[in-house]
Amino acid sequence: MIQIRQLPLGPLQTNCYLLGCEETQVAAVIDPAWDGRAIVAAAEDDGWEITHILLTHAWPLMILLAGGVGAVVGAIVGLPALRLKHLYLVIATLSFQMIFQWTINFMEFFNQGQTITIGRVFWFTGKILRKQHYLFWYYVILVIVVIFGFGVRNLLRTRYGRCLVAVRDNDRAADAMGMHPGFTKVYAFALSGFFAGVAGALHAYLFRGAGFESFTLHQSITYLAMAIVGGLGTLVGSFCGPAAIIMLDLQVENLSEFIKTQFLAALDLATALRPLTFGLVIVLFLMFEPRGIANWWRIVRSYFKLWPFRY
Repeated sequence: MIQIRQLPLGPLQTNCYLLGCEETQVAAVIDPAWDGRAIVAAAEDDGWEITHILLTHAWPLMILLAGGVGAVVGAIVGLPALRLKHLYLVIATLSFQMIFQWTINFMEFFNQGQTITIGRVFWFTGKILRKQHYLFWYYVILVIVVIFGFGVRNLLRTRYGRCLVAVRDNDRAADAMGMHPGFTKVYAFALSGFFAGVAGALHAYLFRGAGFESFTLHQSITYLAMAIVGGLGTLVGSFCGPAAIIMLDLQVENLSEFIKTQFLAALDLATALRPLTFGLVIVLFLMFEPRGIANWWRIVRSYFKLWPFRY
């Protein structure tokens, strides 16, 4: 049954009409002053879900908004950097991870850690169907990665980027030259939080949902390992590190499957092979190549600058 109800909006001095259908649970607001245009929102029994429209139609804005929220949270997490350094700062940031887990598990706003589904987005050509979903988001993620890559490259050439490099190399020397190491570290936290927020939004859109199990302490350690293997503080390392860890994970998984088929008695060994190789790679890089794969790229590039000459 279709129902029509007039909605007076008081100070706006206009009237809107609510058009609803109980069978399909679809509602629309129609304002005569808008030339007959309507805003349609999917409605449930307890009210309208305007959020669904924003997530599916204004998804570029939602991705940027997620980055802004991530920047704010990152700046808050980075506030201990004003007083703490080195290992104490690492422990303080890890404690925020525990606070994050507790907050998500006990807040109804986040569905208590359960997966929050996201509908299929819309583009200029219409709704992105199932067959087009992963290909569409592949190109979206590729464009965003390229834009952010050039953005970080240009940022490192500005005075803000040089402050980041100076504080990374020697915070005391940077302080002596007039830079504020604490504020620079908070700025670094906010910048990384922005990138993390955008990445989290893309992750939610790609898998059509956001759940607590995708953002655990294990994932944080994995991202830290990617940074160590790739090279801390380098743009090239941010690409080489994740690629190396993902390739290692895939190869170890194939090796585990081979061990399961050939040696059934070694099933427990195959199960423990992935964390063993994961930790071994981190230890080896910290011992023999603390500057990561980015240093290999620097050596190769320097070699070809002089090749075929030796001087």
